[in-house]
Amino acid sequence: MKNFILTALLLSLFAFDSSAQVFEFQTVTVIESIIPNGLGRSRMITVNETRDYKEFTSTRTEEDNGRNKSDRGEIRVKGFDETKLLNFFNIGGIRFQNIAANDAIVTSKLNTMSEEGWELAFVTSGVESYGDKTDKNGIYVTRYIFKKAK
Repeated sequence: MKNFILTALLLSLFAFDSSAQVFEFQTVTVIESIIPNGLGRSRMITVNETRDYKEFTSTRTEEDNGRNKSDRGEIRVKGFDETKLLNFFNIGGIRFQNIAANDAIVTSKLNTMSEEGWELAFVTSGVESYGDKTDKNGIYVTRYIFKKAK
């Protein structure tokens, strides 16, 4: 009897769960301008529509060189939430109050997503700028990827 219980316990530890959990994902993108004099635009974007990437994916071959036959205009999403944010700079230079205000707004969005059952899965960020001595333009892009069980 002891061997049976031990064997059953070991089998339950190594049992394969065939019911893998499926998740739904949502992306929130924050774009913050680092263009001086307040000339840039900073926004938080959340999409309200879905797209099937397969409709816009082509397989490259030597014959057609991978030209996608679909209209690129079909990819555009017109249903999205656009939350205004403040720019990092104004005429006086860097504005720490603007950064704090943006943090408060982004934090509010993150808290709301959490309250709605979304779990923050990944955060990725990048900077776009020329990067030379004359560079006075640029943006910070941060993507927050959320997931929740379907």
